[in-house]
Amino acid sequence: MGPYFRPILIADSVHPAAALPLTGGRLWFTHVERLSRFEKPEILPIKELPDNWKMRFCDKRSSIAQVTFDRPRIMGILNVTPDSFSDGGKYNNLNSAVAHANSLSLQGSDFIDIGGESTRPGSKEISAEIEKKRVKPVIDKICHLKIAISIDTRKASVAEVAIASGAALVNDVSGFQFDSKLLPLCVAKAVPVCVMHSQGLPEYMQENPMYEDVVLDVFDFLENQISLLVNAGISRSKIIADPGIGFGKTMRQNLALLEKLSLFHGLGVPILLGVSRKGFIGTVTGAEQSEERLIGSVATALAGVSQGVQIFRVHDVQETRQAFDMWQRIKFGDNYG
Repeated sequence: MGPYFRPILIADSVHPAAALPLTGGRLWFTHVERLSRFEKPEILPIKELPDNWKMRFCDKRSSIAQVTFDRPRIMGILNVTPDSFSDGGKYNNLNSAVAHANSLSLQGSDFIDIGGESTRPGSKEISAEIEKKRVKPVIDKICHLKIAISIDTRKASVAEVAIASGAALVNDVSGFQFDSKLLPLCVAKAVPVCVMHSQGLPEYMQENPMYEDVVLDVFDFLENQISLLVNAGISRSKIIADPGIGFGKTMRQNLALLEKLSLFHGLGVPILLGVSRKGFIGTVTGAEQSEERLIGSVATALAGVSQGVQIFRVHDVQETRQAFDMWQRIKFGDNYG
């Protein structure tokens, strides 16, 4: 497939009249990088950008679960598991989970992503029954919050229970490859979805992941899965895409994806980035414990903001929100969205 085009984005309140706005927002571009599997990258002016790519880059993204994308949005992580890589066991009972959900809301989360099964590298699958017992009571208790609830699951039966309890978004780390019943359920329930790229099951995904070209391979996978979802009956306006940082990828592969993130706006959907406290940050910075990776996580998120990412899945909501607010105020002044 290809060629591919990546907008070279600029964040500045002053821009040329000919500049194109990314998804109707504050970032803009006058040039693109042309990428190919067979030729060297080339910088081109936007007049050479094909119309279908221009439309994907410039069309305003629709709101999802009543969340608009006029500024970077934060998805707070709530793992109700005993074994998640960073916070496993911290919120593994109803009271602590509900308290943390309330805290995430007060700190400025736009979404809360609730997961009852760890998908960290090396983790093994658990039964849907165990997963349902973990997530349903929490959703029942927090569904009154004025915040979009996302269910982080690969399983249709878990998603069905979560939606019935108040979840407004299904976030599938398998990219709708794990459970064939999940896509028809999401179509029937008319819920928006997040489709993520991962290579292999969590138990084995970090055992020598290989790609021809990680950036273009991940793009092609997401493009193909989005087409599958659209053909099944889910509107493109209700789809989020996640390149899956850390899921079947080496440190170098993760960094290559982060460098070229703006390419993924060519999918024509909001982009979600999940880098919070992940192992590659520790590899780069020497922060061995996940709790020590706050600064690296926020710095990586800010790099994502500069490439127009719309949603950030994070553990440290307050610190990330503060960084985003300052970045936007510096770039765009008082009226920053």
